[in-house]
Amino acid sequence: MRLAILDDFQGVVRSVSDWSVIEDRVEITVFRDHPFELGAIAKRLEPFEIVVVIRERTQFPRALFERLPNLKLLVTGGMRNLGIDLEAARDHWVTVCGTESLGHSTSELTWGLLLATVRNIPREVESVRAGGWQVGLGVLLHGKTLGVIGLGRQGTPVAGYGRAFGMRVMAWSQNLTAERCVEHGVELAPGLDALLRDSDVVTIHVVLSDRTRGLIGRRELGLMKPTAYLINTSRGPIVDEAALIEAVERGTIAGVGLDVFDIEPMPPDHPFRRLDRVVATPHLGYTCLEGFRKFFDQGIEDIDAWLEGKPIRVMNP
Repeated sequence: MRLAILDDFQGVVRSVSDWSVIEDRVEITVFRDHPFELGAIAKRLEPFEIVVVIRERTQFPRALFERLPNLKLLVTGGMRNLGIDLEAARDHWVTVCGTESLGHSTSELTWGLLLATVRNIPREVESVRAGGWQVGLGVLLHGKTLGVIGLGRQGTPVAGYGRAFGMRVMAWSQNLTAERCVEHGVELAPGLDALLRDSDVVTIHVVLSDRTRGLIGRRELGLMKPTAYLINTSRGPIVDEAALIEAVERGTIAGVGLDVFDIEPMPPDHPFRRLDRVVATPHLGYTCLEGFRKFFDQGIEDIDAWLEGKPIRVMNP
């Protein structure tokens, strides 16, 4: 059988796990580039019976399944992938299998991105590399207020990091309870508007859904202090991108740290690549050695089990 591994941007997939377990039964092709057009994706994948995707780098809507008659097995890192239409996969007799995932990779990246943003670390590093020295002033986190939107798997450890740095921490989401806030030693904000007004740093950790798409728009950004920072390591469309670019260009907020974007990979001419007040990383939240090893070790297990007629970790039974 033919197996395609998609979007291996870093060129690491074959080295982090032992693919020899299945190489006697499948022919493996790794793709490091990313076609955007549905037709180009379909043409590339048409010969393959098995496809491995790295999270949501390539979307699998119904229209793509309709153009892949040979596809039988789709494997994704994690047990949730909003880029895959599971009902369409089932309708086209494609088994979708997932894997476990590590819980702290994105939250740790969030704190690194937050520190890089508020202390201007990328600009200072760039100055040193260019032969210069200090170019600006960062701000202190101790005693400031951290607003956490979403106190779940990622937001909870981020709130803990804020407490460890001596910050006042408040949290909000549509379903957040006072009991959960007490459990984790944070304040329950009376509403999103209040959190945005009071916070010196706002960090987003809710899942992208119909309720959260565009959650932070022009009005919400206007509520933030001009000295406040926004961090987003969840999903790009939770924040209105055009409104965020406007806020950064006008200086109505102090800075932005982003790991997620409306279009990924980000277009070469995108404003986020040039704006001084933006620290942008290329969706690194889940990309750590241990996380990839978990994804692909278990992805290989998924493929092996499916080849033996006993699929495991099936997401669309």
